[in-house]
Amino acid sequence: MNTPLHAVVTGADSGIGKAIAVALARGGLDVGITYHRDADGATRTADEVREAGARCAVRQLDLTDLPAAAAVVDELAGELGGVDVLVNCAGTGSSEKVVDMSFDKWREVLSVDLDGAFLCCQRAAKHMIAAGRGGRIINITSVHEHLPRVGAAPYCAAKAGLGALTEVLALELSEHGITVNSVAPGEISTPMTGQEDVDPHTESRPGVPLGRPGSAHEVAAVVAFLATPAASYVTGASLVVDGGMSLMGPQASQLMTDGKWRQP
Repeated sequence: MNTPLHAVVTGADSGIGKAIAVALARGGLDVGITYHRDADGATRTADEVREAGARCAVRQLDLTDLPAAAAVVDELAGELGGVDVLVNCAGTGSSEKVVDMSFDKWREVLSVDLDGAFLCCQRAAKHMIAAGRGGRIINITSVHEHLPRVGAAPYCAAKAGLGALTEVLALELSEHGITVNSVAPGEISTPMTGQEDVDPHTESRPGVPLGRPGSAHEVAAVVAFLATPAASYVTGASLVVDGGMSLMGPQASQLMTDGKWRQP
């Protein structure tokens, strides 16, 4: 595959999505970005993309309004002149136990994190196949693609499902030269984790081997790699970016001194 020219990044108004959009722009791609509610954040991201010398198109995307909302991928592809890279970063979560959860909350998280990603993948893949020059689909999952968390049932189910969808798409789209991978972050200093504008190097996390949270830029660097020709033989993979957190499961379980882990 030649160096991609156009990327679409969902959920790029802040945090990981913003860092990804800017990283791709610095790599020479024009970038279409989406936001849900934070139009000002999307404007700031667009400004940084343009400062990097790339074109930027912006659309509002509400992934609870499906399937209609996924047409935004078509709109961005039309404005930019195609889509060579799709990054599904838009997401939401919850913090309550299954027995206390309403079906509406369950469906909301599944709709945004899994149904929305499915539809955006489908739309982007059709553009890539029609263009005939391959492409890259990169799904932002979580360490919870692989590991559970109390209070996050729909989030874990959606991310695990998105990981499996990634693998199926890697098989189905390989004949078209399209690679499909997931990137699974651990704790990252972003607004979603209540750490906006926090330097992760100043935060202590004794239970994480690298001793701190990650930064959005560290996740974006992995995504940017997957979008380059250097990653042309990587498909169906889940790249975990968590400072070694997921390695600590069995180790941490032996060090628990109380039952606080049972609380969301």
